[in-house]
Amino acid sequence: MAIDKIWVLAESADGAPTPVTLELLTKAREVGSTVEAVAWGADVASLAGPLGEYGATTVYDVGDIGDALPGVPVAAAMAELIKGGDKPDAIFFAQSYEGRDIAGRLSAKLDTPVLTNVTGLVAGDGALSSEHPVFGGNEIVTAKFTGDGPAIFVIRAKSFAAEPGGGGAASVTAASVPDVASTNTAKVVARHVEERSGPKLDEAAVVVSGGRGLGEASNYALIEELAKLLHGAAGASRAIVDAGWVPYSHQVGQTGKTVKPNVYVACGISGATQHLVGMKGSKNIVAINKDQEAPIFSVADLGIVGDVHKVLPALIEQLKAKG
Repeated sequence: MAIDKIWVLAESADGAPTPVTLELLTKAREVGSTVEAVAWGADVASLAGPLGEYGATTVYDVGDIGDALPGVPVAAAMAELIKGGDKPDAIFFAQSYEGRDIAGRLSAKLDTPVLTNVTGLVAGDGALSSEHPVFGGNEIVTAKFTGDGPAIFVIRAKSFAAEPGGGGAASVTAASVPDVASTNTAKVVARHVEERSGPKLDEAAVVVSGGRGLGEASNYALIEELAKLLHGAAGASRAIVDAGWVPYSHQVGQTGKTVKPNVYVACGISGATQHLVGMKGSKNIVAINKDQEAPIFSVADLGIVGDVHKVLPALIEQLKAKG
């Protein structure tokens, strides 16, 4: 039995919906009869086509919020719509900075709980049950809202596949922001774009990650070179991020990014549970580690027991030789 109405918070970047937004719309379309989106920005109308293609029939346009952080105005606009009678049965948020902020504020305004770190959703008896990994992903627990709702789910990226299958462009309806007084005083004063030469880490078809086994920060250049040769992205374990070798944006794991590439190459990574949670959904996992008892080999499709300082240069040399 499908859920009557589901809202999806539609985040965007570079004039297009983010990949996780399309993932959430696809799942909403699967379990809900009606799917609607909530978006903000200077030109929400330009998002109506792709959002409609993935299932949204209506887009509520909060409008241009300027340099304000989205948490306060977007949550306020959503609460106003719900209190005005346009109440969905469930709302899907991405587990992103904006998603978590808006979900938390909306929860407080509606006095309803939030279920976070969701990796699965199952419809049954007119309600949704959510799945959550615990104990580092070794166990899955399920939860269900029992109140009046709406049920608020904060969902981890890569939990669902994004597949078009909706209709035409969604209709756009204005969603006004009520007076939020002094709660909306925080402003963005500067923006910094991360420099990168290849695909985004969480969107790459190939990810090459390095860990403490690299020995020192300078050896991370091997990871970057191999990733470039494979037209992939460079990732890292939490250990070398905490050590300051690479920025946090490279971190794969429970407290970093979740990736599901076609090929994941783990170099000098022991395979702590925290790291495995973020990459074990990869289609093919290659592990290189000199410790044959390293936990990473338990999830690897191909394991190479060897010193990364010897294996990586040899692999890079072979790839260069093949052009």
